[in-house]
Amino acid sequence: MSKRQHQSPESSSLTSATPKRLPRKQEALFRDVLRLLNENHIPFAVSGAIALQQHTGICRNTKDLDIFLAAEDTPDALASLIKGGFKCEVCDPVWLAKAHRDNYFVDLITGMSNAVITVDSSWIRHSHPGSVLGVPVRLLAPEELLVSKLFVTRRERFDGADIAHIIYATRGKLEWGRILQHVGEHWEILLWSLMLFRYVYPGNSDYVPANIWQDLIGRLAKATSNPDPQQAFRGSLIDDCMFAIDVKEWGLEDVLSRYRAGREHIITMPSEPVGLGSTE
Repeated sequence: MSKRQHQSPESSSLTSATPKRLPRKQEALFRDVLRLLNENHIPFAVSGAIALQQHTGICRNTKDLDIFLAAEDTPDALASLIKGGFKCEVCDPVWLAKAHRDNYFVDLITGMSNAVITVDSSWIRHSHPGSVLGVPVRLLAPEELLVSKLFVTRRERFDGADIAHIIYATRGKLEWGRILQHVGEHWEILLWSLMLFRYVYPGNSDYVPANIWQDLIGRLAKATSNPDPQQAFRGSLIDDCMFAIDVKEWGLEDVLSRYRAGREHIITMPSEPVGLGSTE
């Protein structure tokens, strides 16, 4: 076997049930962020690799900690972290802020980068009690964790396997109505993920309830037999790089810009000045 065959791609995430120990300073940063948010009564839920481990048993190296919260709570969250000595920044006012210390960081996330899926108070309300590094927290429920991964579909990063693992590990015991409510008019992206699950686990198709299969496949049959020529091109919601030619050279609508424009200033830094502590 060649050397290349022994190596996995740099961007791959090998699945394992073996937990990895975090560097001491990274652990301290995660713990301090969670304590500060708790002490300041910020409603949030931990997502990302930690929630995935909780719901599937899969352990994954993580460079950051994903904190999901509603956009209206981000100014208070950022103010609390700045006062606690973190350097904070709004990386994308549509969905992402960060808090840094000691070359490590946490992500504060209010939705997906394409602005199709947004976090609201129900995501926190439906989250599960848990603990991270000894700090009591809420962990994103498997339903919202699944939904948060539906549009992670880029060429360099695809979360379809995570979705399949969530369904498999929970044996499909999910609030499917809630998932459908979250995806709304973007139900095809859910069906796409369910078809991948069916392909990967053909013997476990019943983990997705029959009425969900019937509903979504029925919608698909109706839509494909009666296509609406007025429906907008949606490729840029999947990946604006891979579908750039459609917008820039073929003249199709840039629907991504339209969605993002509706949430352009959703994340803001705190309006009241706060004392910035040491970031080291």
